[in-house]
Amino acid sequence: MAHHKSSKKRMRQDAKKRLHNRYNKKTTRTAIKKLRLSKDKDEAVEMLPKVKGLIDKLAKNNQIHKNKASNLKSKLTKFVNVMGATEG
Repeated sequence: MAHHKSSKKRMRQDAKKRLHNRYNKKTTRTAIKKLRLSKDKDEAVEMLPKVKGLIDKLAKNNQIHKNKASNLKSKLTKFVNVMGATEG
């Protein structure tokens, strides 16, 4: 257990940050899953920029690697673009 006042404060701050980071990551994962399960092309096109924004936010805060963010955005964009072609 921490003995110094500053280390106790750091532990409290880290706990808050951990909760905040978990919330952001889980929200993003849920949004990605929802986008992938979407059947309607218009709905997916509307959701895509929001999901990309969430992914960018995670990458900006170093919660995920920037290359992983780029790969995710690329795959989701391809997925949405192919959606319309497979319906016809």
